[in-house]
Amino acid sequence: MTVNLVIVESPAKAKTLNRILGNNYVIKASMGHVRDLPGDKLGIDIEHDFEPVYQLIPQREKVVREIRDLAKSASAIYLATDPDREGEAISWHLIEAVKLGKRKADLKRVTFHEITREAVEEAFRNPRSIDMKLVDAQQARRILDRLVGYKLSPLLWKKVLKGLSAGRVQSAAVRLIVDREREIINFKPVEYWTIEAELAPKEKQNGSFRAQFIGYAKNDKLSIPDQKRCDEIVSDLKMSEYSVSAIDKKEVSRSPAPPFITSTLQQEAVRKLHFTAKHTMYIAQQLYEGLPIGEEGDTGLITYMRTDSTHMASTAIDEIRGYIKTSLGVEYLPASPRHFSKQVKMAQEAHEAIRPTRAYRVPASIKQYLNRDQFLLYELIWKRAVASQMSNAIYDTLTVDIKAVSPAGKKSYLLQSKASSLRFPGFRTLYIEGKDEEKDEFEEEQNVIPQLSVHELLRLIQLFPEQFFTQPPARYTEATLIKALEQKGIGRPSTYAPIISTIQDRGYVYKEGGKLKPEEIGIIVNDLLVSNFPNIVDFNFTAKMENKLDEIARGKMKWVSVIKSFYSPFDKDLNAAQTNLKKIVIKSGEKCPECGGEMVLKSSRYGKFLACSNYPECKGKRSLNAVKETSDNGHHNTPMTGVKEEPCPVCGKSMVVRTGRYGKFFACPDYPKCKGKKAIGRKQEWKKAVSSSDNTETVVTGEKCPRCGSPMVLRHGRFGKFLACSRFPKCRATKKIVSDDKVSAGKTSDPTDPATNVR
Repeated sequence: MTVNLVIVESPAKAKTLNRILGNNYVIKASMGHVRDLPGDKLGIDIEHDFEPVYQLIPQREKVVREIRDLAKSASAIYLATDPDREGEAISWHLIEAVKLGKRKADLKRVTFHEITREAVEEAFRNPRSIDMKLVDAQQARRILDRLVGYKLSPLLWKKVLKGLSAGRVQSAAVRLIVDREREIINFKPVEYWTIEAELAPKEKQNGSFRAQFIGYAKNDKLSIPDQKRCDEIVSDLKMSEYSVSAIDKKEVSRSPAPPFITSTLQQEAVRKLHFTAKHTMYIAQQLYEGLPIGEEGDTGLITYMRTDSTHMASTAIDEIRGYIKTSLGVEYLPASPRHFSKQVKMAQEAHEAIRPTRAYRVPASIKQYLNRDQFLLYELIWKRAVASQMSNAIYDTLTVDIKAVSPAGKKSYLLQSKASSLRFPGFRTLYIEGKDEEKDEFEEEQNVIPQLSVHELLRLIQLFPEQFFTQPPARYTEATLIKALEQKGIGRPSTYAPIISTIQDRGYVYKEGGKLKPEEIGIIVNDLLVSNFPNIVDFNFTAKMENKLDEIARGKMKWVSVIKSFYSPFDKDLNAAQTNLKKIVIKSGEKCPECGGEMVLKSSRYGKFLACSNYPECKGKRSLNAVKETSDNGHHNTPMTGVKEEPCPVCGKSMVVRTGRYGKFFACPDYPKCKGKKAIGRKQEWKKAVSSSDNTETVVTGEKCPRCGSPMVLRHGRFGKFLACSRFPKCRATKKIVSDDKVSAGKTSDPTDPATNVR
């Protein structure tokens, strides 16, 4: 019997393909890359056109032998690795490692963007040869990153601290976070005021509504910088006569978002599911490679998850439209299909958006076969893809312009009232895109405006002047950082998750309350790179390098020339830094217990410690009490500095640090026999701060919340006292304090409550 050998990356993918291809195919997983640059040296011959010196990965020696043995008896060899540059490179390395070069006639490269019977069979009917342009693009990226990492890291060890490392794309990401932190630190709030007027038709007792002060009646916007100017305008408005000057009714149509690409999937999973980018890609890989779905067996549920393209295959669109018509109703189906052709830079990975492989495989029908995270991510992808082909949402919007004429007609002001209502939900029935900001241009207009006519006279009921201060830019979340990286052209779909994971693992950035903040060491390394290697952390330079890699993939540039153009100035900067850069001392803020000198951070083979800056005259030092850190499976213990030893609250043994999906935590070394665990680091300190302030007095005022009617309480924000709804965060209403005599003592609460920062 003729046997065909199929090589893929993972056992899960092999299992799904085996069900589709049948007994005439032997499917073997390579377990990823089988060759790479050596770990103990540069592995690049700079003098001879940057020739890479690849080595067989020790852990892959057995699988390479097995593939070699299977290849001897195979009539054809199919390389079915992923349909992107990395997958193309894996196939090429397999040919080199297994020494299949002499069997070119038997070698066939097959790619498919979804693991379904139709897609796989189509791919096997139309095999191709290895695309060396894609291989060269991947190889160029690997060599660039190796040159930066292996050349810069020793400099950081010598000039800053042992154990540090630098990366080409990651360094640009760290700079984004450091720059944002400095914007926040240097931010100076600017005062401004707004004025709202409560108005009603002059001849009616009911039907009041609110209007926002805009400026002068000629539609010139007028800013209100301080209370003095606000009081002047309020004085004019109190004496003014009001009338309707214009009414504008519109029908507004809102289109659905396109189906997911890699970056938007990661962003939305952060916003809606609170997944990290790394976890999102981990789960998406499982959905793509296939999971056991009842009688169907191992089934690929989504298309390939590393893609820049929003395009969907016409067959997929037709199936989705059929589902919408039969399951949701013809009114939810637009007259013609939607085609999304936007591509971010070059769609160098899969050439189709991320979508379900079958529209009729609704999430609820397969929920029993998926774990929680698999179901949530599949549901997100399914809803987004189906919604992208649904009808627009239709809103009725109403804008009323109101003229306020001061006595004797000396001044005319413009106020405006807006309202909107959803007439037809369209795609919003199924899916609403998440937002990084809370505001929505339609949903925030909850004002109810009575029936009015042009020139109708209005009466003033009350004015509501309110003080505000401009706010600093928000720190990056994983979602907003990915968005910024994409907009600046830094990295590509396969790199976003590793970038964010790496900069945290290196200790340059940490996450607090979902926001990314730079560590001191991250700021120090960033500043060193900015001063001495401007190209490495320059956003435009990094984006241009990505474009050059794309040009290599297109066959329009040669990878050696791209590396040469990068390395020459880089090597010059490196030599200058080696000579001119002085040793950077990282101060701890602690005093030496022996001589009172400054304690500085040092590193040795045993980890980081504090040492006296007067060494060798004074040899005072202090251990940072490193404890062992372990992965979730209990293996690979490594020292983690800056964390004090903790006894297990259950059995008393010294706990280890483990890493789970929500970060690091203390766990008993006897797990699973003993399941003792404890929070660690900043979260632990925050909880202590909360618990230590339980006796702090809260002030409940005599005012009611204007939104929900609950009591308003006194809060302290960065700009002083203000009133906030006691039902925070369910209700976020706030109000400026008018008089302190309205407050009275009440029950206790926590001053670290997030409500104190609401504005």
